[in-house]
Amino acid sequence: MSVWVFFKLLGSLALLMFGMKTMSEALQKMAGPQLRHVLGAMTTNRVTGMFTGMLVTASVQSSTATTVMTVSFVNAGLLTLAQAISVIMGANIGTTLTAWIMSAGMSFDITNVVYPAFFFGIILIFLKTHRYVGDFLFGLSFLLLGLGTLRLTGTEMRLGENQALLDFFASFDPTSFWTTLVFLILGGVMTFCVQSSAAVMAITMILCSSGALPIYQGIALVLGENIGTTITSNLAALSANTQARRAALSHLFFNFFGVVWIMLVFRPFVDAVCGFVGYDVTMDKETAGVQAFMANAAKLSFVLAAFHTCFNVINTFILIWFIPQIERFVCWVIKPKRVDEEDEFRLHFITAGFMKTPELSVFEAQKEIQSFSERMQRMFGMVRDLLTLSASSNKKDRKDGEFNKLYTRIEKYEDISDNMELEIAKYLDQVSNAHLSDDTKGKIRAMLREISELESIGDACFNMARTISRKYNGKEDHFNERHYDHIHQMMDLTDQALVQMNVLLAGRKDSFDVNRSFNIENEINNYRDQLKSQNISDINNHEYTYAVGTIYMDLINECEKLGDYVVNVVEARMGTRQK
Repeated sequence: MSVWVFFKLLGSLALLMFGMKTMSEALQKMAGPQLRHVLGAMTTNRVTGMFTGMLVTASVQSSTATTVMTVSFVNAGLLTLAQAISVIMGANIGTTLTAWIMSAGMSFDITNVVYPAFFFGIILIFLKTHRYVGDFLFGLSFLLLGLGTLRLTGTEMRLGENQALLDFFASFDPTSFWTTLVFLILGGVMTFCVQSSAAVMAITMILCSSGALPIYQGIALVLGENIGTTITSNLAALSANTQARRAALSHLFFNFFGVVWIMLVFRPFVDAVCGFVGYDVTMDKETAGVQAFMANAAKLSFVLAAFHTCFNVINTFILIWFIPQIERFVCWVIKPKRVDEEDEFRLHFITAGFMKTPELSVFEAQKEIQSFSERMQRMFGMVRDLLTLSASSNKKDRKDGEFNKLYTRIEKYEDISDNMELEIAKYLDQVSNAHLSDDTKGKIRAMLREISELESIGDACFNMARTISRKYNGKEDHFNERHYDHIHQMMDLTDQALVQMNVLLAGRKDSFDVNRSFNIENEINNYRDQLKSQNISDINNHEYTYAVGTIYMDLINECEKLGDYVVNVVEARMGTRQK
């Protein structure tokens, strides 16, 4: 085999992988949000969950995308782990459509069809209004061009006449269990190395349809591909949270269980699939002739696709009735981490390994921002508790240890807010490097503003805590009862604003009444102005010292600033500005 033919093989595989990636991303840009809503709404039971996973995966041509969405919903509490397992089972069936597309590309010369598709695709891209359809046509065209080039390269290489290659495969006993196991492991390793089951499937189809690789070894490679693609997702999930790792383990269990039972009935099952497609397993090149043998071998790409589909359909039909048992098993294997997650910096939804599909990664970031927002409201609650602890002027009644412990905890939360802003911003920056829809670009800009304002909320909370600590540890006169009443009333208004912000971030913005947040902000501003005037009057009347009045107004002003940051978050999410 010449160097030119070798690079032609690698190039056509690269075209195939790029086409799959481009086509999948274009489909997600066209229908990503709708697919997420479908996934959330159509998983009422195990059967509908399975069909939903199958349809979504067939639509976006990516089981990884479906898995990412599923894990996101499990993390958000929108799906149970049991529902997620049924969706993953359906995704395994949906992904077999790719094998049928590839088998068609291997069986017919379709390279001439792609050039008109390229032409119409570039027109749609330049029209802009339908550029995602154009991206899809380009991806599909690259996929088909890669398949056609692979087919021609396989013919040019004459693998069926390469005696060294034939002797290598002939050295393995096709009836031996160990031969099947060796090729199964080889398929898994190859898939793990190239990170694409589609590429390994294409190589398997070339080897089989050229007559070089016997069907039994080819089927074993396909089984290995099923295992290899789950190993990738499990390694990616190592840095994820507990539910994500459980979902990835259930995917591995599903495919591993399938491999175990198929190995027990391997040859009869393969023979049945071959009979269904019309491939003669017993045909020999010497007795039937080269022409008849190659015509028979040309059917092998369809045999591989049919086996892939039959295997996943039957495996799903067996395991779908045991989803509760699978759920208990993965929960038993993967125990929750024993950490105080509230006081530890750890991203719950964003993980580097799961950022496979940029459009869907935005949903991960939205859930992380929601978690960030809830954490900031907890931090504000601690500040209110700190104020209550500082209220005692009698040294005997003071709880210094409890006060210092809570202050240290607030200080830790301030560090967490800084780290969360940096990590989410870094993640969004990585997502923005991909080709995104205009709608998704707008969402990323809004989310960057949201995390900046949320970090400012954390700063405001810490500033209040430092002011309270200065008053608690200082020798100035203490607040009177009226001071505490006013501060608590201002904090109540501020907490209402935080509650409304979290309602918006956790729900859908089209059902959120933004005027409620604006009205609370106006109340906070008016109350601040009222207290400011009253404070000046009280100091002039010598009701308390100027130092006490300064600390008092510092807390009031910081609450007002915090309310401004909350409104900024609301405006960023709603895409509006207060009039």
